[in-house]
Amino acid sequence: MPDGVARRQAYRPDHSGGAHQVAFRSNRKIIFATQEYCALCGKPVDFSLKFPDPMSPTVDHIVPIAKGGHPSALENLQLAHLACNRRKGQNLATRQVPKAAKSNRSLPLSADWTVY
Repeated sequence: MPDGVARRQAYRPDHSGGAHQVAFRSNRKIIFATQEYCALCGKPVDFSLKFPDPMSPTVDHIVPIAKGGHPSALENLQLAHLACNRRKGQNLATRQVPKAAKSNRSLPLSADWTVY
């Protein structure tokens, strides 16, 4: 294994075993079951596509682990295309989803449950 790969994996607790890996895998299933749009580009994610297809589904860390983000917290994870996730890399993403695109995090401004 090249030195760069070994160093890169050293700071990835969500991939190197232990409690974070178990929690990450569990939360990944939740993300895949509850979200359907890429949080970075706003386009639908096709779950029939598999790695290494650039449009295959992946889980993106909102705050990258390298920048101090939690490796397995559900609040720090979102659905993304593989290509979008790689384009973002270790950067903190600014809002990239166009206003017309759908988002997984669109919530109503009020919750008046008496209407329903």
